[in-house]
Amino acid sequence: MAKDGTKRGGARPGAGRKPKALKEKLDAGNPGGRKLTVLDIPETLGADMEGVDMPPPGEYLSAVQRDGEKLCAAEIYNHTAAWLKKLGCEKMVNPQLIEQYAMSVARWIQCEEAISRYGFLGKHPTSNAPIQSPYVAMSQNYMKQTNNAWYQIFQVVKENCSVDATGANPMDDAMERLLRAGRK
Repeated sequence: MAKDGTKRGGARPGAGRKPKALKEKLDAGNPGGRKLTVLDIPETLGADMEGVDMPPPGEYLSAVQRDGEKLCAAEIYNHTAAWLKKLGCEKMVNPQLIEQYAMSVARWIQCEEAISRYGFLGKHPTSNAPIQSPYVAMSQNYMKQTNNAWYQIFQVVKENCSVDATGANPMDDAMERLLRAGRK
């Protein structure tokens, strides 16, 4: 509490040292001495593993868009959920976070397709002078949302895996998905 009696100040969200990954703690010999929750990920991710099924994606993730095409967010959701299930982390990631990630990727792809279709420049509505296409700014915003959601998902995976979880993942596949979308 401040001197004037108002409640302000204090710790900021996200401030402070970032938590170490479980793998780093195990490699260091668990210096804190706390009990660690370990998820053993098999070396071959194709091995049969048990896990709970993710709930089906919301209908809005595959809604028909104004241009008549179907939104690809449900496909991204299913791909990400399958990746999490392979790692055994599907119970630890909120399905709404996966939906948010999938929708952001799908909207980013839509913006990139619009930039490819209409170009980087637009026409100012009153002066008719060339201006930056609004799709460029929207694409940048959706990419930022996508990265933020992915970092949250991957942080959960990183903090709860006893082996290195890097390698092929749904975020690496986002650009491939964008390139495939242009070949319709």
